[in-house]
Amino acid sequence: MGLVTSQIAARFAFFPPTPPSYTISTDSSGNLTIPEISTSPAGSSSSGAAARRRRKIADGDEDAVDVLKLKTKRGNEIVAVYLRNSRANGTVLYSHGNAADVGQMFGLFVELSRRLRVNLIGYDYSGYGRSTGKPSEYNTYADIEAVYKCLKEKYGASDQDIILYGQSVGSGPTVDLASRLPNLRAIVLHSGILSGLRVLYPVKHTYWFDIYKNIDKIGLINCPVLVIHGTADDVVDCAHGKQLHELCKEKYAPLWLAGGGHCNLELYPEYVRHLKKFISHVGKKASKTAPKTDENAKKEPDSNDCIEIVETSDRKVQKEEVVVKKPEASRNSLDSRVSKSKPADLPDKPRLSSDDIEKFRRKRCLVW
Repeated sequence: MGLVTSQIAARFAFFPPTPPSYTISTDSSGNLTIPEISTSPAGSSSSGAAARRRRKIADGDEDAVDVLKLKTKRGNEIVAVYLRNSRANGTVLYSHGNAADVGQMFGLFVELSRRLRVNLIGYDYSGYGRSTGKPSEYNTYADIEAVYKCLKEKYGASDQDIILYGQSVGSGPTVDLASRLPNLRAIVLHSGILSGLRVLYPVKHTYWFDIYKNIDKIGLINCPVLVIHGTADDVVDCAHGKQLHELCKEKYAPLWLAGGGHCNLELYPEYVRHLKKFISHVGKKASKTAPKTDENAKKEPDSNDCIEIVETSDRKVQKEEVVVKKPEASRNSLDSRVSKSKPADLPDKPRLSSDDIEKFRRKRCLVW
């Protein structure tokens, strides 16, 4: 019974896009390239700014993008892309959600690298995109280890430079690796899960056949943790994010996006603003600069505070600022095929009626 349940959980966890959204080729210098990165027009999955940067990259006028093939300890070969930012103060290792690949995520990678001023490496799990092998829990652990090793050996990144970012199912390999590395700069959990089984059933205890047991590992992480979750997430209930935050040793002000779903959080203006604050906060902490002035200290959220955007039928109000509007559409993809999850161990607050939300949607609309 346990094996069957584990297999069911794994099937819900992995939906590699078929066919892959990109191809791999070799240029005249013998370097790997992804033609779709520099030739695809701006579309629904990437902004005009991302498309412009793609053209600059192709013309050699922008910070470089390396396309890599990395061997894992389980014998698979995975594809990764490394975006270099000349003004970077840190490196993000991004583990994406369950129904996307590097080609679909590249536009977001470009925007995050540019806006957050970080180097960024994203990769495809075994069995995703042009990576070989089959997707599984333990393959993803080997995959992220190979990417981490690449950052250390090829790009000279230290643990104090690295910020792990896990989205949805990507929170699994992210938490697992972070729980074994005591000196990381920080981690971000975006729509993270308590465990695979808890997405399907509101179980109270961890069973041996469960996958991605983040609930048992999160307390082993020593670095600052930022949790981001949508309050209207119907795939991974917001209670997952709230309990993960409560279990962290070193909490940073979480971001609960009112009305946010599972696949559209990056469309909210506050998403990138809050990430910027977090990256700046952990960057200053890592660099051990001079003591902060009172004025600067006031600008940063206290690690015990909670930033929540409260949505009413008339407006959204955030504790620190007014946030106008809700995005009009989500990016097609991440985890969209999983049925609505039941609440996890913690109860969630009652949500607004669908009529109130619809009134608000018709009034305003904004994307970053």
